[in-house]
Amino acid sequence: MILASVGGVGMPDGLMLRHLVQTLQLWAGVVCGFRESKSNGWIGLPLFVFWAGLMTLIWLYLLGVSHVINGHFSPLEIAMTIVVSLASVVGIAMFWRFKSGTSAPMAASLFVVFAAFQLACFRISFLPSVARR
Repeated sequence: MILASVGGVGMPDGLMLRHLVQTLQLWAGVVCGFRESKSNGWIGLPLFVFWAGLMTLIWLYLLGVSHVINGHFSPLEIAMTIVVSLASVVGIAMFWRFKSGTSAPMAASLFVVFAAFQLACFRISFLPSVARR
């Protein structure tokens, strides 16, 4: 997902910083995954859900069904929506196989914190000082 967003969209469009900020929180999941953290699933789930939802909204716009998201999407960007969608679906499916030793309050807290972090990073990526770099 990081490679598709930053490399597949950010580099060709010249918007590296914007896409790095949008995917910043995904690195926490990568680090926790390599460390085999018992909390990794609860960190990754809200991120995968967010990106799956965002890709769905893009496709609904492309199909003319919804205009929640709008803009011009190049063929490369459209291809990257497919990559990100597949990665999100795989991540969500893997979550259901995930065995966590994390307590319910900690799992809920991680889910909420990382969902909020994802939303904040996405919103920050649209600030003029970030969006055009």
